[in-house]
Amino acid sequence: MGTPGEGLGRCSHALIRGVPESLASGEGAAAGLPALDLAKAQREHGVLGGKLRQRLGLQLVELPPEESLPLGPLLGDTAVIQGDTALITRPWSPARRPEVDGVRKALQDLGLRIVEMGDENATLDGTDVLFTGREFFVGLSKWTNHRGAEIVADTFRDFAVSTVPVTSSSHLRGLCGMGGPRTVVAGSSEAAQKAVRAMAVLTDHPYASLTLPDDAAADCLFLRPGQPGLPPFLLHRGGGDLPNSQEALQKLSDVTLVPVSCSELEKAGAGLSSLCLVLSTRPHN
Repeated sequence: MGTPGEGLGRCSHALIRGVPESLASGEGAAAGLPALDLAKAQREHGVLGGKLRQRLGLQLVELPPEESLPLGPLLGDTAVIQGDTALITRPWSPARRPEVDGVRKALQDLGLRIVEMGDENATLDGTDVLFTGREFFVGLSKWTNHRGAEIVADTFRDFAVSTVPVTSSSHLRGLCGMGGPRTVVAGSSEAAQKAVRAMAVLTDHPYASLTLPDDAAADCLFLRPGQPGLPPFLLHRGGGDLPNSQEALQKLSDVTLVPVSCSELEKAGAGLSSLCLVLSTRPHN
């Protein structure tokens, strides 16, 4: 048996989708989204893509924006990826289910093995799934049900899969994330702390924990770069976002911190993990 985090492999590709005008237009309002500054949201998204490509050295695959999919940029909800396998999710909102089509094709083109969720009783948002490197935790939330979690377990049989009740309006990844190969970071809210306590009871592997003042700051991405010899990165909210949590993040001394802002995209429900899909293996092209 290895150590926690060994399954968080070296990254090679990142997948993002452009921000459509409909996110800030009448279509977005019809979807219950607050008004946002489209130009600022697009700038934030562009900076994120630049950090993934230039700072982290990933090959960036960018899907074009689709006006019929105002929430299309939140493509982290559309797939769960581990190794060469991609589970295409079934989002809780029927309006979001067409989002998976473009993601499926992109992942197929990259050579991943595609698994579909064929059960119409199952719902699963990708940002309710936290992979620690040794096991999966699936948040049972408004968006993800028990059947969705069972399909995660059926798909990734080499790993333990445990369910964690989410008692707030967030996804699980909006409450906690991996700050390193053996470190769970979590927000300070009761919902976040309750989720972390549940994970501690369910796991057979010891993890250190770090509490951050802001729940949204725990929505971060621990990434091992593809180039040998480089230290791991932690992509996290920064650039003026969530200033109360920045000092606490400095305690993660074994990673290189890479801050990005998504305060405008957050108005559409975006957390950092929802804005990209990272492949932790080199696909077969």
